[in-house]
Amino acid sequence: MAEYRKELRRGPESKGFLHGGDLESAAEKSGRSLSEILDFSANINPLGMPSVIRKAAADSLNQAVCYPDPFCRRLRAALAEYTGWKADYILCGNGGADLIYRLVYALYPEKALVTAPAFAEYEEALGAVGTEIVYHKLDDSDGLTESIVEKMTQDLNLMFLCNPNNPTGLLTEKSLLMKILKKSQEQDIWVCMDECFLEFVPDPQKYSVSDLLEEYPKLVILKSFTKLYAMPGLRLGYVLSSNTLLLERMRKAGQPWSVSEPAQAAGIAALEAEKEGFREKTVEYVTQERIWLKEGLIKLGFSVMDGQANYLCFRAPGDENLRERLLGEGLLLRSCANYRGLGKDYYRTAVRTRKENERLLEALGKVCGKNE
Repeated sequence: MAEYRKELRRGPESKGFLHGGDLESAAEKSGRSLSEILDFSANINPLGMPSVIRKAAADSLNQAVCYPDPFCRRLRAALAEYTGWKADYILCGNGGADLIYRLVYALYPEKALVTAPAFAEYEEALGAVGTEIVYHKLDDSDGLTESIVEKMTQDLNLMFLCNPNNPTGLLTEKSLLMKILKKSQEQDIWVCMDECFLEFVPDPQKYSVSDLLEEYPKLVILKSFTKLYAMPGLRLGYVLSSNTLLLERMRKAGQPWSVSEPAQAAGIAALEAEKEGFREKTVEYVTQERIWLKEGLIKLGFSVMDGQANYLCFRAPGDENLRERLLGEGLLLRSCANYRGLGKDYYRTAVRTRKENERLLEALGKVCGKNE
């Protein structure tokens, strides 16, 4: 804990930003304007934000003179209709990261398990309360395997899993997840299942454990509006859990007005867009582009993981400066050097439009000397 506080005193500049999408730093480093940088470091829907969401958020500004509903009643009602679970099983927050911290603050676990690699915010949140962390290394080709069950000991209080994994994009079969949940129930372990990228998978219910909420009261499922609906700047996410006592503790673990009026309005509009088939259109487009982009990366000599979301993780053997060279071409790639379990020559790229993906491959070929 003392070491973590020391890191906090050093300030954010000492370690750099942990995530993708930091365009300000990229612009400053490259000498380009924000509009001149094409961002492949953040995994946002290439189809963009639906117009109905944009309009709803703009119209909601008329209500910005009032405090937003601290309980997100209308949004939770819409989510209840969408998910099939009652509103009491839903808690909304200021993006997925906010809810991760709320969960950790609500539980204050002494010991937790995190996969490596995994979304950095799990470890950051746990570090904020001094939790002892156990790491489980993932297989580069198979991702999560049954070997994780052996690490689920009685002294564990909480474990974070991500399906599909971030940054690898690898999916975990539901049969394995059910084994994990069964063991967690036997050992009295809380499980946070991050399904934020599962909406990009053709048949999400084949992998989701959302149907098991009442069977496993220590299961918490994390969802986000950010990626699918291309609204990261609005900050909106939610969790599902049948443990209403935990949700109340999570609600009290943060500030009362965590979801703004525009974000709540945008969330309701997003669920309306879903009724018009927005997700299906997205999945069809992203799947096609991901396959095309993966083939292009392989042709350039990169080792590409079989990701199934709207991003791809690949290795450029021995090349630890690919991100910097690509930034010189006006493209921002996500270095995976700060992902525990991955080397400095691992990178992650978003799947964008065909024209943008073509530009990425051309720039990669150029900086790697692979263009003919």
